[in-house]
Amino acid sequence: MPLIQVIVPQVMNLKAQLRDPSKDEEDVKAIARLFADMGDSYVELIATGSDESMLIVHALLEVASHPEYDIASMTFNFWHNLQMILIERDSYLSFHNEESIEAERNRRLQVFGSSYGSLVSLVSFRVQYPHDYSDLSKEDQKDFKQTRYAVADVLIDAALVLGGEATLKILYMKLVEAVSSGRNDERSEWRPAEAALYCIRAISDYVSVVEAEIMPQVMSLISKLPPQPQLLQTVCLIVGAYSKWLDAASCGLSFLPSVIDILVSGMSMSEDSAAAAALAFRHICDDCGKKLSGSLDGLFQIYQGAVIGEGIFKVSAEDSLHLVEALSIVITELPSEHANKALEALCLPAVAPLQEIINQGPLILGQKTARELTVHIDRLANIFRHVNHPEAIADAIQRLWPIFKAIFDVRAWDMRTMESLCRACKNAVRTSKTLMGITIGAMLEEIQSLYKQHHQPCFLYLSSEVIKIFGSDPSCANYLKVLIESLFSHTTCLLTKIQDFTSRPDIADDCFLLASRCIRYCPQLFFPSAVFASLVDCAMIGITVQHREASNSILTFLSDLFDLANSSQGEPYLSIRDNIIIPRGAAITRILVASLTGALPSSRLETVVYVLLTLTRAYGVKALEWAKESLLLIPSTAVTEVERSRFLQALSDVATGGNINALMIPIEELSEVCRRNRTVQEIVQGALRPLELSRITVS
Repeated sequence: MPLIQVIVPQVMNLKAQLRDPSKDEEDVKAIARLFADMGDSYVELIATGSDESMLIVHALLEVASHPEYDIASMTFNFWHNLQMILIERDSYLSFHNEESIEAERNRRLQVFGSSYGSLVSLVSFRVQYPHDYSDLSKEDQKDFKQTRYAVADVLIDAALVLGGEATLKILYMKLVEAVSSGRNDERSEWRPAEAALYCIRAISDYVSVVEAEIMPQVMSLISKLPPQPQLLQTVCLIVGAYSKWLDAASCGLSFLPSVIDILVSGMSMSEDSAAAAALAFRHICDDCGKKLSGSLDGLFQIYQGAVIGEGIFKVSAEDSLHLVEALSIVITELPSEHANKALEALCLPAVAPLQEIINQGPLILGQKTARELTVHIDRLANIFRHVNHPEAIADAIQRLWPIFKAIFDVRAWDMRTMESLCRACKNAVRTSKTLMGITIGAMLEEIQSLYKQHHQPCFLYLSSEVIKIFGSDPSCANYLKVLIESLFSHTTCLLTKIQDFTSRPDIADDCFLLASRCIRYCPQLFFPSAVFASLVDCAMIGITVQHREASNSILTFLSDLFDLANSSQGEPYLSIRDNIIIPRGAAITRILVASLTGALPSSRLETVVYVLLTLTRAYGVKALEWAKESLLLIPSTAVTEVERSRFLQALSDVATGGNINALMIPIEELSEVCRRNRTVQEIVQGALRPLELSRITVS
């Protein structure tokens, strides 16, 4: 404190030089940096709101008001840290009881309120588009966008201190001022208004959804603004940001027709405004779905025009998915008797072009680019995901199956189209669940047959979804048994050495995700199956694959296997599992120890430790023996006897119910010792030989 009392007055004496025109810009920057550093260093003392601390706050406001953004922005970090201290309860713990804490918190918020109010006025103009924006380089345009994001963060800090409504009031006054002055200045009329609206959008999460004074005026004003592309883009984003207000506020419903008109204008103005309008349309439908379900015809007109790309609409294929989702949400609000017809209308703009391509014959279908198909299939996938009418989706997929089958049959070689189609099928299965029974058999037959020839990983992840929904359904048992045996037997033939896993990690990833699903949802089909043993052998080969997702899927499969006793359905299959695992236990343990000591990156240590832990808990003394055998393979030049003993003792303690965290320290020590340099790592891996394994040689 004595030092602070000496330093602060010295720094404060420099305040006048911030505005001295004779000063060199670098000197001004250095002085501003000194103030900013002082604020950052003493922020906790400043937060008490003493008279002395407010002098520093006023000096920092002076820096924030500097015309140079690089200088003004030096204070942004301070305002954020001060806000955190003012808001967080932990800052007031020394005040003991709740009443004192609340009183002190309110006092401080009041003390700093006017400073944050000034800050809002000082920073809001900095988001205004420069006159020469279109002439700026890509890099400078990017910098301007970063400036806007940084100012938005400062406004959020202010809203947390002042409250959303008070901040909104300040920004609304800026908007009114901009619109009034804009009427007298034709050249730049949109820029100040756009800046104010951008700021109002930034604080949307902090404004009450029932705010009744300012937001009705904002909503009324935005429909009267000129149709300038950047301004319209921000207006559309405002509509989306305040969609919850439009739903909850007493006057919100009265604004819906005018905001829908604004969004239609946005979709027709430019690609950027169309993207903002499509996103806002989704938010509006998401939050005001019940209110809009009576206006479905009008919404369908907008949807069809934008999705088909008719006339004036400029919505990209990617942004059209927001419209698909928006209408799907509104249809979900309909009673089930009306849902079928609405769903059919929603699917039509995607189904018609696919049907047209298929009608031209297999040759044309095979020659189309993936994009010409996936743009429509992705829309159907979104519909199946977001229309929550299971029966209607089940009926739709049954009607559409001939189209899907034609694409499966002709385009099975095309990964992009297959991924899109499998995503659509997966979403339909998720939404319809067991109601999809009629189509599911045909779908499984198709996948099973095509996987043999084309080995598309997406066939495996679609099968995972089917297993999750239908795994325990006795009426599907025969289908599913044949399916998993076929898929796994073909996959294990593809993955016979570590190089196969490295070249096709996607297949390995989806294969073992499917295997874990089988353990959980249909153990009665999986464990007695002939493919179980070969799948375990396959997992052993692939444990050390460097691809993160593939490696994690294999390790998760093994831990699920060793954890079987903890599963309610797993108990009857323990003996089958043990017959396969026990003869391979020593080899599995050796590979896991090799993974801990360098065969896999240290970032995967925790996952490997968990597999080793589940193995040890499942097999007790046997597993400890396997671990000891593995450690004895490592020469004493790499690992000392003490390090071995500590590792085995920790493993033994955890196996008998000890804390897993206690195992981490000796394992991390062993891992670090074995990775300490390349020579040692090569000695350890040469001794453990994790890659000298192939399915054929495992007994």
